Amino acid sequence: MSFELVGPADDIAKGSVATASIGGVDIAIVHADDDGFYAVRDECSHAAIALSEGEVDGCTLECWLHGSRFDVRTGEPSGLPATEPVATFPVEIRDGDIYVSTTPSNGVMP
Repeated sequence: MSFELVGPADDIAKGSVATASIGGVDIAIVHADDDGFYAVRDECSHAAIALSEGEVDGCTLECWLHGSRFDVRTGEPSGLPATEPVATFPVEIRDGDIYVSTTPSNGVMP
């Protein structure tokens, strides 16, 4: 599995989202309330809107347009109108830096 450097973990405050392009795919990197870092495709499966512009609540990311919520750990929607999951990507923290895999971890292709 190949990982790409995103940047320092300290640059993403808890409860916030940053964006990166990994392998040509736009990714939202979430520093969730559980202090974990998660990466999901930066596009709502319902309306093709950037999820990175939404709100973090616990381990969910809410789309600002229609309110769909996604579990950043699994990519599964937890609130309508979205019914399809978004791709999730493994994240590693190495020496204070965030690395994101180029391969989805939940079987959803970006």
